[in-house]
Amino acid sequence: MPVRPFFLRWPHAGRREAAGGSGRAGGGDMGAVISGRYVQYGCGFNAPEGWVSYDSSPSLRILRLPGVGRWAYRASGNAQTFPKGVRYGNIVKGLPEEDGSCDGIYASHVLEHLSRADCQVALGRTWRLLKPGGVFRLVVPDLEGRARRYLQARAAGRTDAADRFLEESYLGLERRPSGVVGAAKRALGASQHLWMYDRPSMQARLEAAGFVAIRECRPGDSGDPMFDRVEDPTRFVDAGTGVEEVAFEARRPL
Repeated sequence: MPVRPFFLRWPHAGRREAAGGSGRAGGGDMGAVISGRYVQYGCGFNAPEGWVSYDSSPSLRILRLPGVGRWAYRASGNAQTFPKGVRYGNIVKGLPEEDGSCDGIYASHVLEHLSRADCQVALGRTWRLLKPGGVFRLVVPDLEGRARRYLQARAAGRTDAADRFLEESYLGLERRPSGVVGAAKRALGASQHLWMYDRPSMQARLEAAGFVAIRECRPGDSGDPMFDRVEDPTRFVDAGTGVEEVAFEARRPL
């Protein structure tokens, strides 16, 4: 995965990049005829052809400022820029899409950055955007897998087991950022995980939002080449721990 923008840089981004993950989907037939409307939110730098891609990073808003945006974006320390097609949009506040208009929606490593209540709002808005029978696919970090690693480390007598669990889960702060840069990150950033899920808890959240045909999924098993374009297989397994992340496919009822 490429490093996130300066004001929304996830702590695990650099770790994944070092492991060889690009964060960009390379699958699917890019020459195929695009039919239907496909939307992803929290896209970062991944904006494949045929997908309407939204991100709520404040740095994207800076980049889009008329005249001075690109200069200000570069001055903030960002080496990589958003693709031109990425639009600013916040799923909790509502995306500028018609209800019942989407054939497919995708969210990879986004929902854990929301509060539990906001996650439920996001799932409800996702449900409403889908056409009847439309597909939603999501990936979030697996809390259970990291908890198992913590318990194994404790059993092995490791005194850093708790620290490692928090680092691997991207919970808490080792130290509070200070100075101008720290203030900017606190005001504009959203890098920490606010709520995490295991498979049963995420399935319960999807059911509460009204989704049906809920199943665990893996990259490439959607049967829809459009999802092959957007899904990055390295995001389904944590590069640092080997933990298989929580990944679900669900549908809006017909």
